Amino acid sequence: VQLQASGGGLVQAGGSLRLSCAASGRTLSSYVMGWFRQAPGKEREFVATISRSGGNSYSADSVKGRFTISRDNAKNIVYLQMNSLKPEDTAVYYCAADIITSILAIRTTAQNYAYWGQGTQVTVSS
Repeated sequence: VQLQASGGGLVQAGGSLRLSCAASGRTLSSYVMGWFRQAPGKEREFVATISRSGGNSYSADSVKGRFTISRDNAKNIVYLQMNSLKPEDTAVYYCAADIITSILAIRTTAQNYAYWGQGTQVTVSS
């Protein structure tokens, strides 16, 4: 599966952005999906994950209540709605996928994802 992340940009603190991750090559419904981010000089960190069915999801404490992950399997797209953005959210955001049997399993570790998109830059100004 090939992943294409988009939707990043420059936004003021308190603003919102919606990231999209479009998949091609295979149907997205076979994959657990995740969003990760990497700020300059820092390691890649987990942001959010959603199960194949969309019935289970989990977000990092740093974004809980502000970011929402969702998916539209019919359109082969996964979204990350980001509200109340903070300067510390500035990073390159990556979507990731891994094929999995369970429709409710989620994954929070980057090493568990086999497929990655190219990343989209999010910059939040203060």
